[in-house]
Amino acid sequence: MQPSGGDHPATVRSPGRDDGLHVCTGCGSRLVQPLWWEEAANRAWRVGLRCPECERQREGVYSQTLVDAYDARLAEGAEALATAYRRLSRDNLAAELDRFAAALRVDAILPEDF
Repeated sequence: MQPSGGDHPATVRSPGRDDGLHVCTGCGSRLVQPLWWEEAANRAWRVGLRCPECERQREGVYSQTLVDAYDARLAEGAEALATAYRRLSRDNLAAELDRFAAALRVDAILPEDF
């Protein structure tokens, strides 16, 4: 994570659960998203987090190790979304091409269509 600026001395703590920052302390969702972050003292980060399922928000100061693990989890999620998007786009294009080819075979496409 890149800092958004500022340096606040604070006690570094662990999340409410041992599952990591990606887990909501309210509903247990594993989809917690960062709202903001800034560098804190002693190789730590002050992070604002939000659960998209129950809308719970929290903030705290977390160790570099914990934030690195969260950052890796976010990167994995981003890659999974990108992979799913590419697959969906490819499948949609293939279906569109199949429909177009079928329309050409039965002369359902006319010059006026363009």
